[in-house]
Amino acid sequence: MNTQHAEQIAAALLRIEAVSFSPADPFTWASGLRSPVYCDNRVTLAYPDVRRLIRDGFVQLIRSAGVLPDVIVGTATAGIPHAAWVAEALDLPMAYVRSKAKAHGRENQIEGRVVAGQRAVVIEDLISTGGSSIAAAEALQAVGVEVRSVLAIFSYGFDRAEDAFASAGIAFDVLTSFSVLIDQARAGEGLPAGAIDSLERWRLDPKAWSESFDADA
Repeated sequence: MNTQHAEQIAAALLRIEAVSFSPADPFTWASGLRSPVYCDNRVTLAYPDVRRLIRDGFVQLIRSAGVLPDVIVGTATAGIPHAAWVAEALDLPMAYVRSKAKAHGRENQIEGRVVAGQRAVVIEDLISTGGSSIAAAEALQAVGVEVRSVLAIFSYGFDRAEDAFASAGIAFDVLTSFSVLIDQARAGEGLPAGAIDSLERWRLDPKAWSESFDADA
């Protein structure tokens, strides 16, 4: 993660309200977990300057590895447009991976064209536990593609995700993170100190924070 770029992207996400904070009235994730923060990176599609900032960040991360991949692969659905912009900037082929194979037609899980032996970089919009990103990478590995890394716009920074990627043997990196976002929110005076403390407690143990909120409700 490039610190300066991470701060720029975090500030941009806050500016366009792709990130929402609500410690007193938390959001409920699909898993049932309560969360005082919600990040919707699909909002970035509406802002060309933010899209370019994200694209350039991904390109910088990919170029810093020294050797370009053979193909850029997006995750369905939010990673697809960003993968397309990155692939265009690098003049590389692009494909995308569904969460599961289609139940009709050619029953593809991977759309576009990938070939065994190719090296791929996977573009994701967000990493929480890492499960969906790892599943996409493993779908590519199953057809003989070497996954160089998974790159995401944003990560909540959970230890669980770090452990999951390490266990799967898959490298990953992000453009910005929850901790950078909190620093930017604090600098902008957009949140009271008590709210920031609550957000940081949630990041350290989201399950305990969620259960505590439900118990107090």
